[in-house]
Amino acid sequence: MDFTPSEASADLAALTRRILADKVTHDPHGTGGFDAPLWTALGQAGVLDAALPSSLGGGGFGLLEQCAVLTEIGRAAAAVPYLPSITMAAAALAEFGTPELVDRWVLPVLRGERVLAVALTGFTASGGVLSGAQSAVHFGAFANGFLVAASGEVYLVDAAAPGVTVRPQQTTDHADAGLLELSEVPGVSLGDIGEWLRLRGTAGVCAQQLGVVERALELTAAYAAERKQFDHVLGGFQAVRQRLADAYVDVEAVRLTSLQAAWRLASDLPSAEAVATAKFWASEAGHRVAHTTVHIHGGVGIDVDHEVHRYFTAAKRLEFLLGASTSQLLALGDELARP
Repeated sequence: MDFTPSEASADLAALTRRILADKVTHDPHGTGGFDAPLWTALGQAGVLDAALPSSLGGGGFGLLEQCAVLTEIGRAAAAVPYLPSITMAAAALAEFGTPELVDRWVLPVLRGERVLAVALTGFTASGGVLSGAQSAVHFGAFANGFLVAASGEVYLVDAAAPGVTVRPQQTTDHADAGLLELSEVPGVSLGDIGEWLRLRGTAGVCAQQLGVVERALELTAAYAAERKQFDHVLGGFQAVRQRLADAYVDVEAVRLTSLQAAWRLASDLPSAEAVATAKFWASEAGHRVAHTTVHIHGGVGIDVDHEVHRYFTAAKRLEFLLGASTSQLLALGDELARP
């Protein structure tokens, strides 16, 4: 594979970085979690249309370009639902939905006017009617609709439909998650695409984690180069240099494995092993780099109002989203054991 970013990926990443640098805001720790003006700004700039094929009037970008955007969102620790709304839900609706569903659900998302969330566990379906519950649905507290996996199929559910209850929940960093409860709610089937959604979503998590740990390491290295202890900069101590070097290796491991997973998915190649490998590194390396960031920053690293704490909590959340390292190793073992 070629690890060189495409021109479209580089341009889209650069545009996203400029918008985030100009417009990103951050809620106090444990609150909010959805920057609606920033979401609208990304839509107006054309960043969000990456999920829609050119045949349907969109930008025609694919998963690799979406992962480039997600990396920039991770670098800024931006509170926008690009992962569930674009990389997973809107892409699925554009690929498997009808033109009517695209007009009603996808286009408003691409304009930054709506939010879609995804719930892959905890539900059953009978005759297209869904019941069940899932906690901590990513951006569920702000979602206008949900893609719900139930009984071997994925269904689109309107958050305003009778029988739908969404209770906001607080996670390690924000209060954007939701407890989604369905009680005999009709859904629109998109078919058996649960694994398609999971693989794309996991690759997106890895791309976003790359941005988080990459920026966290940059901030930590800069701090170690200027902060003094015992009349020496922190970076002058061998133990600190070793931790920074280990963090650099971890970041590059996340970069290479996440690119491989996204490339294989975008190329319609068997991807389960590559995705599990990438998520293992995103979880393990994310954990190590997050703790290195806090430890080297010392007391300010545990200040919830300090910039680096946003990266610590973001890395911890992404570590567990769609499966932590142990579950990825189990999945990888299952794949390797297949005849």
